[in-house]
Amino acid sequence: MRRIRLPFGPTTSRTANEPRLGRDVYVLGVIAFFVMVGFGVVVPVLPVYVKSFGVGNLEIGAVVSAFALMRFVASPVCGKLIDWAGERTILAVGIGIVAVSSGLVGIAGSYPQLLLLRGAGGIGSAMFTVAAMTLLLRTTAPGIRGRAVGFYQGGFLIGGMAGPALGGLLATISLTAPFFFYAGTLAVAGLIGLVLLQPATRAGAGPTGVLTPLLPLRTVLRDPRFRAACLANFSQGWSSFGVRGALVPVLVVEVLKGPSAWTGIAFAIAAVAQTLALAPASRFVDTVGRKPAIIGAFLVAAVTITAIPFAPNIWLLTALLCVYGVAAAFMGTAPAASVGDAAAGTAGGRPVAIFSMFSDFGAIVGPLVAGLLADTVSYPAAFLLGGLLFVATSLYALRMPAGLPPQPAPEPPAPPVTDPADR
Repeated sequence: MRRIRLPFGPTTSRTANEPRLGRDVYVLGVIAFFVMVGFGVVVPVLPVYVKSFGVGNLEIGAVVSAFALMRFVASPVCGKLIDWAGERTILAVGIGIVAVSSGLVGIAGSYPQLLLLRGAGGIGSAMFTVAAMTLLLRTTAPGIRGRAVGFYQGGFLIGGMAGPALGGLLATISLTAPFFFYAGTLAVAGLIGLVLLQPATRAGAGPTGVLTPLLPLRTVLRDPRFRAACLANFSQGWSSFGVRGALVPVLVVEVLKGPSAWTGIAFAIAAVAQTLALAPASRFVDTVGRKPAIIGAFLVAAVTITAIPFAPNIWLLTALLCVYGVAAAFMGTAPAASVGDAAAGTAGGRPVAIFSMFSDFGAIVGPLVAGLLADTVSYPAAFLLGGLLFVATSLYALRMPAGLPPQPAPEPPAPPVTDPADR
């Protein structure tokens, strides 16, 4: 912050030169909204649609897993593609792949076609996700990196809350209508990206557009900030999809003896709590630091998720999910900002691709292990394992350096222009 002295009165603080969110951040937030609205429309309908092909629950699970599996497999290639073609191009191509595959799902003639098309959608989803996060981290100054990630995730959360309601409405028209709607929202998102995102810059251009040396990938991989972020993403993928997403609906029906609609209501309220917490969480990450945010939030999430199977009623369960949602606001922003810090915003798409793979791997393995523990041991054991992963993340985050990353040096002022006649 620059301090200027007025010709009268005391020294005054000036905030005009503080970094602000760039246009690309706002555009990516809008894109995230349209992507998640369509995704939220499809999710409630997909199992029923797959069932209409005359298959069982195993085949339904395979369709869901195919999307996550292909995301995981495609992520390493996405990093190299971004280094070659740029974030904006890969983002648009990825969204286009998901749009076309989703539209074709609506006219699939057989189960194998449906399975292949959902797998192709996972490839496009990986391209979009890695490209968007790489662009976001590269073009954002360290001092506002948490707020940029928070705004981007806010687009996903708001879209995710609106999508299921629209999906239920469209499902009354036809089981295939949500897939065509999803393709339409993705087409809008891709068009917004092509038109409004800044043109690609040369590799190594940071938030100010100045070329800086690319960090070797091995340097980023050894950074404790990057390792802590990857562990955090893995534990979130495991717990959010494997524990929270897969077992809470079963708890509501089998343990609390409530209707399945209670799950949707509880998740919606928790999503509102997470959305409201995003702004203060993002500011905390940018002002207090990534390290305390990761340590504190993951410890809170560990206690909360371990307590969920002991909730005696839907009211306490919803309250616990809200606490988890508030912690998730910190857990979503701090690790992503740490990746940007470790990569210095200039290491291309490969660090973000690796970071994304950890979440996908947790989402693939987590549901299987959690379900196995719930069937063979108990529900509390399945939730406890998720809590232990959160604790492990907090403990490893103790190795992160304290404080905030250094801010980029301000550009030197241009030399004054003098009239040759004055020489």
